[in-house]
This record gives sequence, C-alpha cells and structure tokens, in this order.
Amino acid sequence: MGERKASFGSSRGRRFSLPGVRSVAGQMFVLQVVVVAVLIVAAVVALALQVRRNRTMDARHRTLDVAQAFAQAPGTAAALTSANPTAILQPRAEKVRKSTDIDFVVVFSTTGIRYTHPDPKLIGKHVVGPYKSAITHGAFTRTFTASQGPAVDSIVPVMQPDGKVVGLVSVAITVADVESAANRQLPVLLGAAAAVLVLAAGSSVLVSRRLRRQTHGLGPAEMTRMYEHHDAVLHAVREGVVIVDQDGRLLLANDEARRLLELPADAEGRPVAELGLAPAVAELLGSLRPASDEVHRAGDRLLGVNVRPAADGGGRPAMYVATLRDTTELAALTGRAEMARGRLTLLYEAGVRIGTTLDAKRTAEELAEVTMPRFADLVTVDLADAVVQGQELGWASTEMHRVALRGVRADAPVAPVGDVVQLIPTTQQTEGPAPDRGGLIADLRTEQDWRTHDPERAAKILDHGLHSLIAVPLLARGTVLGRACFWRSEQAQPFEADDLSFAEELAARAAVCLDNARRFTREHGVAVALQRSLLPRGLSGQTAVEAAHRYLPAQAGVGGDWFDVIPLPGARVALVVGDVVGHGLHAAATMGRLRTAVHNFSALDLAPDELLGYLDELVVRIDADEGTGDEWPGVTGATCLYAVYDPVAGHCRVARAGHLGPALVHPDGTVTFPDVPLSPPLGLGGQPFEIAELSLAEGSQLVLYTDGLVEDRDRDVDTGLDLLREALTGHPGRGPEQTCQAVIDSVLLPQPSDDVALLVARTRLLGPGQVAEWEVPSDPAAVASVRNDASRQLADWGLDEIAFTTELILSELITNAIRYGTPPVRVRLLRDRTLICEVSDGSSTSPHLRQAKSTDEGGRGLFLVARLAQHWGTRYTPTGKVIWTEQALHNGTGEVNLDLADLFLEHGVPPDDLGDDESP
Repeated sequence: MGERKASFGSSRGRRFSLPGVRSVAGQMFVLQVVVVAVLIVAAVVALALQVRRNRTMDARHRTLDVAQAFAQAPGTAAALTSANPTAILQPRAEKVRKSTDIDFVVVFSTTGIRYTHPDPKLIGKHVVGPYKSAITHGAFTRTFTASQGPAVDSIVPVMQPDGKVVGLVSVAITVADVESAANRQLPVLLGAAAAVLVLAAGSSVLVSRRLRRQTHGLGPAEMTRMYEHHDAVLHAVREGVVIVDQDGRLLLANDEARRLLELPADAEGRPVAELGLAPAVAELLGSLRPASDEVHRAGDRLLGVNVRPAADGGGRPAMYVATLRDTTELAALTGRAEMARGRLTLLYEAGVRIGTTLDAKRTAEELAEVTMPRFADLVTVDLADAVVQGQELGWASTEMHRVALRGVRADAPVAPVGDVVQLIPTTQQTEGPAPDRGGLIADLRTEQDWRTHDPERAAKILDHGLHSLIAVPLLARGTVLGRACFWRSEQAQPFEADDLSFAEELAARAAVCLDNARRFTREHGVAVALQRSLLPRGLSGQTAVEAAHRYLPAQAGVGGDWFDVIPLPGARVALVVGDVVGHGLHAAATMGRLRTAVHNFSALDLAPDELLGYLDELVVRIDADEGTGDEWPGVTGATCLYAVYDPVAGHCRVARAGHLGPALVHPDGTVTFPDVPLSPPLGLGGQPFEIAELSLAEGSQLVLYTDGLVEDRDRDVDTGLDLLREALTGHPGRGPEQTCQAVIDSVLLPQPSDDVALLVARTRLLGPGQVAEWEVPSDPAAVASVRNDASRQLADWGLDEIAFTTELILSELITNAIRYGTPPVRVRLLRDRTLICEVSDGSSTSPHLRQAKSTDEGGRGLFLVARLAQHWGTRYTPTGKVIWTEQALHNGTGEVNLDLADLFLEHGVPPDDLGDDESP
C-alpha cells in the first residue's frame, strides 16, 4: 500500500503504526483530528460565551424578580406612605439583599430620594439615573456602570391598589460577580475539552486502522458500490431508508425504517411482498414506481413515502431508494393548527358579521348564523326582556326570551323562538347551565344532573342526537344580558375545554354588540318620544285644507324634521315643513325651539318672507348665545318652507330657506314642481327671502316633504324627485291619506339614513255664498246701512242668534276705521267654522285695547268688542291693515244673545258711546 508508518513502543513490546497522510486512512485520520480539534475549540468558546451570557441573563431575571417581589410585597406601598419609610424598609432591604446574594436593594421615592441603601451614608441622597421611565412606562432592566464597575439593575414601580405609583425599588448585581462565577467554570470546560480531544484522537486512530484494513486490496468497482450504498444511508439518516432492487427484494433498511415498518431481523434479501407490510406500503415498494410524499397508513402510524430510482453506470435504474418519515405527530399538529386557524377566521368573521345593526334580536341571530354549522350544529340565544326593549337591567333575571335559533335540522326539541325560558340558578338546566356562568357538558349521555329539571325534554334531546353542549353567559359591564347555548349532533367530536374558551370569547364579543344595541334602543326610544311630543298630534282646527302627514324616524336615530298646519285669521292656514341637520336629542330639541318660534311668529300674521327673516335671526342669535359651549353645539344647519293658503281667493304664498320646493298635484292628476325662489338656509343672517304666488284650484294637493324622502347616500335627489313624481301622477280622486301612503310605499328606501317628514294638503275654497263684502263711504252715517246689510246677510245664513252681537262689533270697528283710518274702508263677512268679521282701511295704525277710567268719555268700545268676540286681532297688508274678529256660529244657550244692557251698565257705557276708541 506504500504507507508511511510511525511506530510507538508499548509496555508489551508491540508496535503501533499510524497510516501515512497520503493514504485514504491517513487523510481521514488527519481530517478527523483537525475537525474534532476545531469543534472542541469552538464548543469551548461557545460554552464559555454561553455561560457568561446565561449568567448575565440570569442576573437580569434575578434582579427583576427580586425587585418585583419586594415592590409587590405586603406593606411596601404602605411603608412608602408612612412617616418614616427608612425605618421600615431598610431592615427588609438588607435582609433581602443578603438572602438573595444581590449587591444592593435600594428603595427611593418618585422624586429620586433614597429610603434604603447598603451604605447608610447614601440614604436620603438623590438617585442618579433614568428612574422616571419606570413611573410612566413600568418596570425595566438596564446595564450601567456603578462604583464597583458594570452592573445589572432592575427598577420596578411600587403601586397602591388604585394604581398610583408611590415609590420605586432598584435591585442590582455587578457584572464582576457574574463573570467571576462564569470564570470558575472555565477549568472544568477546558479539562472536559482536553479529555474529549484525547478520546477523539484515540478513536480516530482505531477507525483509521480499521478503515485501512477494510479497504486494503479493494478494487474501484467495489469501492464505488460501497460508496453508493453508504451515501444513500448518510443522506437519509434522519428518515427511514429502504433500498429495493429491480426484482423487488429488500437490499438495505436502516434502523429507522425497521422501526417504522416493524421489519423482521432477516428482512434484507427477502421480497418486499413477504415482509408482512401494510398492503398499501407493500404495493408501493414492490411496484418500483416513483412516488413523492405519498401518505400511507402502517398500523397506527401515517408514513410519508418518497421513492426514487438510482441509476447504474449506464444510466439504467439499478435499484430504488425509498425514504420514510413518521407524519403522525405532524398530521396531529397540522390538524390542531388548522383548527386554530379556523377559529381565528371564525372570530374575525364574528367581529365583522355580529353587530352590523343596532338591533338586539338581529345581533343574536347573527351570533347564531356565524357559529352554525362551523362550530356547532344547533345554536340558541336567550336574552332578558329588558335587553330587547332597551331598558336598564336593574337585577339579574331568571326569565329569558328565546330570540334566535339556528340548527342543521329544523325539528330540534328545544324551546322555539319567542318562548320564555325559565332558569333556576341553583340547578343544571335541560338547555344548559344557569346564565351567570359558562358550562361544558362533553357527553350528555353520561351526565345526569342536567336531566333533573325536565326529564322528558332531556330524553327528546338525546333521541334527537344531541350529545355535547356548551352554554356561556352574554356578559357586558358585569351584567348578564342573556345566554348562548351551542350543541353538537352531526359532528362526532364532543366539545372540549378549548371550545369553551372559544365560545366565551365569541359570547363576549356578541355581548358588547348586544349592550350597544340595548343602549341605542333606549336612547332611540327617548329621542323618538321627545320628537313625537314636539310634533303636532292632530291637524284639526281649520277647514281651508284637508291634510294628512307622515313622520318616520331614521334607524340611526331621530332627527330634526318637522311639519305643522297652523290656522290663521281670515280662514287661512299656514303649512310648514322644516329640517334641522343632525340626529339625536340635540336635533329634536332644536326642532322644538324652531317650531315654537314659527307658532309665535305666525300669531303675528306675518308674510312668509318676513316670518323666515325673523326665524333666521333667531337661529343666528341661538348660535351666537349658546353655540360656543361644549354642552350646546349650536344649530349646525336648518331649512324651512312656509306657505300661507287663502281659501277665499285660492292663492298660496310660499317662501323657502334652503329647503326643497313643494310638489303640486292638480285636480286632473298631473304633477308639477312650482318654481319657488330658493333662499339660503337659516342661520346665515342678513339674507333676504323671496315669495312665490301660487294660484291653486279647489282639490289641488300641495305636497311638502324633507330631503330624507328623496335623497340618500345611495340615491341622488333627482332620482328621488322622479320617483316622487311617478308616485303622485295619475290619481285625480285620491285623498291626502292615500297620497301619503302611496308616496311612502313608492319613494322611501327600506332603511333610510335620515328621518322623513311628509305633509299633503288638499285645498278647499269658500264659495260665493260664504263671503259677503261691502265698500263703506267715509261717512259715519253709512255705518247704519252697512249694519243693516250685514243683518240681512246673517239672516240668510241662519245666524239670527248672533246678529245683534255682530252689529255691535261691526259698528265699533267701522266707526273706528272711519274716524281714525284712511279710505278705502271695506267690510267682509266670512261664514266658516266661525263667523269672521273683517274691517280694512288704508292706514297702518290700529287701535289698542285699554281699560277706560270711570271719568273717561270714551275708550270702551274696543273693550266690549273683545268681550263679545271669541278672538280678535289686527293684520297688516301692503295697502293698510285689517281688524278681524271671530264669533261662534251659535251661542249654545238658545237665548238670542247676552244681556248687553247689563254689560253696558257694568262698564258705564251708554248705548250711543260705541266707536269712540282713540287711535294710537
């Protein structure tokens, strides 16, 4: 072999020779020695560094643990707030320092003044370092340079039960102590390394000599075959390796393969089919077909099998190498990971799908829909009645209402939706434990306690196939809102403890949504009640129009939409619709203020443009006075449309401030949108408002609405107006009530985002037989003739009962108009729900009601008018003023009239002293 040999003597006279470095064995010897030496040196260095690192990490953990234990120890927080913290804490700190082999334990205040220290001279001194970070961010550990050298220091805040930081604890140990402990282990490491090196060198000598003997005289072919066999084994050392020849005989099987396949000792050389393998594995190995990661069962194991051919020198397959690995644990881990991933996905979906609406019942249904059938085969949700109604939960109720039920089968033997479920907290219920705690019954068939409440239903449940149950409470802010029960029947796997935790997490998320829905329902109910209390409850009190209305609050909460029908003097009527931007109580309260203001302004009988001007000033004043505070955010936006309809002339005067214009349905069923000038919304201030004059035929319908009817996030206003036109067109004989319903059915979205106010008014006219007018000359003598004409007209109307009273009223009003007014003077009588007397003249001054003194010669006539009429007042026109009175058509007693003589004598008025009130 041409080897060089090194000879060594021995006590027995034998000579040991080492292989020369040119031989394979010699090179293997040198290489092994070098590799072992390098590995030993690297291992020694790594171990030394690891020991030091572990010591340092141990120092960090030990100082932090000691600091936390001392900070959380009973009495530490109390001692820091005592009169003399040092007297209490110094002995404790020293005792802890000595017992834990720590260099120092220092307790100091939040301002950095030391209360304890191993060196008593430093007590009372100020601490240097970033200790304030522990006050704001919590405990931390750092490495710093102390007087004894580098040290590891942990600082932990001391907190009172209410979370207030009252002091800090600093525990440190010097790095020198850590390194000295590590250095003490170096001799042991070096000795062990030297011993390993000696053993490795000796074993290498033996291996090399054996290798030299075994390879002596071998040819190239034999060496190549040996290399191929051993190379295959070495590359698959962590897996089972099986080599099969072209005849299906087992050539080689390593130990792992023998263990996995449970091969007999004499397996090598025998056909694979005779080894008693699992049929699928035997078929794969015997077929000699390539395979990649095929999984086959072998006994209680799952094996992942790969088969590859190994070619000979000519490129033909000479053998097949199969690798085997046990995937049983991997499959189990994969299954658990898949289950965990599925639960995370389900939790995510629950967060997205539960609570999409602020409706408690729908939220409960969403919980059932999300968890069935992926988590359970049957889900029931029971809620306290107060949750559904949006009330406060004053105490834990044992009575629940079933609000949701979802199952893979519709015939589940449990209480249906709508039933009341009575719960007894001290017992296990047939449909789950009491609602104040979660419970798991893995196997209902072996559990006896749950059957005691209702054995008959329990038997039906078992017969139905339900075999496992989880019941969890729906808890929010410490209050039980309800209970969710999860059942399994189709899924053979029973519930486990992890499933209970998952169900509790789902229930916690759903409970938050349910509590939000409960509170929203409560607040929404309060706001709706306020809103409806501020809206008109009836539209009676006038005959000028036949009106119908609708108000629909939005699901997100009531807003500031409102409407009104206000009777005005002269048989006229005001139609109002408005909108305050926003939702909730603020918008409803603002709406109430504006509606009240419109009522007050309409009592002054103002024109629509003047009324909107006053309303605009009011909104500006509200914003200026109260809009700057946090409690009142001001009026963020308001619109209004105000129309006055006169049934005598059939005219309607309309003005709008930022509001949508009206729709007009003509008697023939055609629809138009009158051109009403658009003025800015209320609150801008200083902007003029314009009026549109409309002439309405009898039977026309004026449709007023807010933008919530025709406009939405998903629909523009033009589309909404087109739908409104279609809903109104082509129904000439339809009444206001039917029109309202048709508009709501055709135009309103299923879930409007804004509230809606709709007002439909069908016009009426006072016929010629209900109106009488006279021109009055500027002569007091003409009063008698007009009075006689009025008496005849009242007789024609069948109003003889009030004729004398009317004559007195007309005498007073006409006389005042002639004396103190300017021509022309006109008198008009209107027979409506009441008898309306109107006297107009060309002046803008009007008499004032006053109490005349006993010595005054006049001033009592208007006082008597006020006593004789139900209502009276003055309204101004572009050409002057009108003084009007209203009287009931009948006095209700059957008498001709009041005893006017007694009334005159009561106030000292002679019958000829009427009509003498002074003009202002």
